[in-house]
Amino acid sequence: MATREFKLPDLGEGLTESEVVEWRVAVGDAVELNQVIAEVETAKALVELPSPCAGVVRVLHAEEGQTVEVGEPLVTFDLSGPGAPEPAPGPDSSVGPAGEDGPEPNLVGYGARPARTGRPARRRRRDVPAAPALATNGVSSVSSPDGHMERPRSTPVVRALARQRGIDLATITGTGPHGRITRDDVESASSGAAEVEAPAATARAAGGESRTPVRGVRRRTAAAMVASAAAPQASVFLTVDVTASMELLARLKSHPMAGGQRITVLALVARAVLALLPNHPALTSRWADLPGGEAEIVRPAHVNLGIAVATDRGLVVPHVPAADTLSLTGLAAALTDLTTTARAGRTTPERLVSGTLTITNVGVFGVDAGTPILNPGEPAILALGQVARRPWEHDGEVALRQVTTLSLTFDHRVVDGEQGARFLAELGAVLADPALVLLLGGEPATGTTDESEAP
Repeated sequence: MATREFKLPDLGEGLTESEVVEWRVAVGDAVELNQVIAEVETAKALVELPSPCAGVVRVLHAEEGQTVEVGEPLVTFDLSGPGAPEPAPGPDSSVGPAGEDGPEPNLVGYGARPARTGRPARRRRRDVPAAPALATNGVSSVSSPDGHMERPRSTPVVRALARQRGIDLATITGTGPHGRITRDDVESASSGAAEVEAPAATARAAGGESRTPVRGVRRRTAAAMVASAAAPQASVFLTVDVTASMELLARLKSHPMAGGQRITVLALVARAVLALLPNHPALTSRWADLPGGEAEIVRPAHVNLGIAVATDRGLVVPHVPAADTLSLTGLAAALTDLTTTARAGRTTPERLVSGTLTITNVGVFGVDAGTPILNPGEPAILALGQVARRPWEHDGEVALRQVTTLSLTFDHRVVDGEQGARFLAELGAVLADPALVLLLGGEPATGTTDESEAP
């Protein structure tokens, strides 16, 4: 019997492991080349894994929720026998033993186009023996011909509900067609488990603590924060009257040149930052250590603008590539797409590295200001506080104005205090009077601040 063992591939960017979130196939399923067989979660994103070959799923080597190291077996396929797709005629249609039909891919999206089209075939589940063996929990289970336990049949929605309720599908006897586990089966099991496990839950609560494994994005974020601590960081703050900017945003809502694109405060601040950066090269330069204790400062050709996004899986910082080449409306559209994709867990790994600097909008949580922490490898991060109406001096009188606080943290090896302070002051000036952006470009502006008094 010809088989092929598919090992977890290298998903790129130095990732060494992934957690199986959901299987899209079960033991006994016939699959096509490049058909999605599983959804896995790396430390950065959710990734769909395509099948490297056509065949029948013989063994699933991991359960949903299990972490698998790169290079470990994930699926074994049967390349011959009942249910296996017939190879297309031709000199290149034969498939040899595992490893002989091409090198193992190292990135998602690999492989040739499927030779067949249409819905993949599904092998009929074998009838359950009249006297099945009983598992230790008293629930009957069925073994495949090679002795491996078959995964309970259910839909992705039902499996998601079971994970949410903490129910092991292996403990449920399905009442659907061919023994398929239904939503009602999970609901019934959930109600029963709540009654049986109540004493145990109380005992755990009485212990005063609970423990949750650190995985996925949370683990990656923690590692990044530890790495960030290696850089000497300094922060400066500035509170600004942004009434003029808010009035501009209100006008842009109905302006024909906006093309119907919704432009947010974040997009406006980001565009102002990008307009200022050519005059502040230190804010786009990064420190790079070299062998032998040497170092160099590297400045990229374009600005990959990182945006901190809070998701259900934790904080991620995807970037907009070459954001400095985009107009205000183009940047606004890119930010909308970036946040939508990140919250869906679909950000690609390459968009989560190689950022130039980052903006985090803590104002959406009703926070006035904060001290942001550098994203490792970046020279600066800007925090935008909430825009709120406050008493403020305006034209010699106290009036209610739209005010926000900007917080800039920078790598003090690359950015001097004077450079960070000048950048933040100019950003505040542009947000206080957006027309000043017309003065940007060309040679760097020369300030009047006495450099001897700079921090």
